[in-house]
Amino acid sequence: MLLGAIADDLTGATDLALMLSRNGMRTVQVAGVPESAGLFEGADAVVVALKSRTIPAGDAVAQSVAAARTLLAAGARQLFFKYCSTFDSTAQGNIGPVTEALAALVGAPFTIACPAFPVNGRTVYRGHLFVGDMLLSDSPMKDHPLTPMRDANLVRVLQAQTQLPVGLVAHDTVSAGAKAIAAAFEGSTGIAIVDAIRDDDLRAIGAAARSLRLITGGSGLAIGLPENFRRDGLLAEGGGPARIVAPAGGSVILCGSCSAQTRRQVAHAIDAGAPAMRLDAMALAEGRTGVDDIVGFVEGSRGEGAIPLVYSSAAPEEIAAVQARLGRHEAGTIVERALAEAARRLAERGTTRFLIAGGETSGAVVDALGVEVFDIGPEIDPGVPWVASRGEGRALVMALKSGNFGADDFFTRAWGLLS
Repeated sequence: MLLGAIADDLTGATDLALMLSRNGMRTVQVAGVPESAGLFEGADAVVVALKSRTIPAGDAVAQSVAAARTLLAAGARQLFFKYCSTFDSTAQGNIGPVTEALAALVGAPFTIACPAFPVNGRTVYRGHLFVGDMLLSDSPMKDHPLTPMRDANLVRVLQAQTQLPVGLVAHDTVSAGAKAIAAAFEGSTGIAIVDAIRDDDLRAIGAAARSLRLITGGSGLAIGLPENFRRDGLLAEGGGPARIVAPAGGSVILCGSCSAQTRRQVAHAIDAGAPAMRLDAMALAEGRTGVDDIVGFVEGSRGEGAIPLVYSSAAPEEIAAVQARLGRHEAGTIVERALAEAARRLAERGTTRFLIAGGETSGAVVDALGVEVFDIGPEIDPGVPWVASRGEGRALVMALKSGNFGADDFFTRAWGLLS
């Protein structure tokens, strides 16, 4: 193994695995802390998907370190800690503590933080994170139900989470190329937010990070890493996502994300004729709606190529009202549990193709389905591929979509890429 990666949610792990695979690394994705390095056989890169973004910081640190120890024992030359391109993490969040712990584990006095993903509109300039033309703090992410992002200054956000000094490598240096960036890294300590506004910036940052034992950032940063291993004669040319064949069986869309982009995707699918069932967290909590209702709707709605959609997406003011009654975390957990249990029952009854929207929901569904290892398949939209389960058990294919990713027609177009 050349690169060992730890992602703080499942959809982010898939996004990173796709990036590495597309750039020629034989990549395996593992759900949860791996028990054995035997799962990694034949892989240039291994991406461990945790569900650690919003859990207590101590738990996130423990899981991340455990995953890192397994990756290092299997020979990983470099570690990558992957988080969302919108830096989803409050002042009490986990990016800082996990970065500190991993840096201590590998003895790294310095590392970088760069969530930029320009192809999806995430850029960092003067240390500030933009979503399209908006500062992060002006974007819909300011109303995220679990990690509301109300400060776009990443130096300030990260410094609130860590005792390590947090600095900035500004775009003036980045635009000068890899040598200038490497010179800025030389002799530094702590963590540096690194500006990036285009893919060429990420390639230069990747080249400059060649000797760093630990790198942290979004999946876009991985665009520049495989070439380092090629220069060292450790990675052959070629490669790319595997071709996957979808098993026969039913299809379903399960959507727990409430992001603005996912709401647009839901609306597009409904307008296109998808049979749809909206979940109400209060109805689930009070027992007025249950898993039997979800399974019955899905199985009763198929036919003539129709793919049923079950969704909980709602506007920020509706979410706030439910959270006020149930609690911030419980409101989301109720929906995740219901969708996960519905997925398990549907799989037992012959559903083999799952499109899941939302990082937390994806993690809950994958846990319920008992899938541990994935092969990466064709890309649907930037950062979102189809993946196929590997090993024993039911053969399944899944698209695990971060809430903010994908074009408006994602839910209707994705199915055409399966063979």
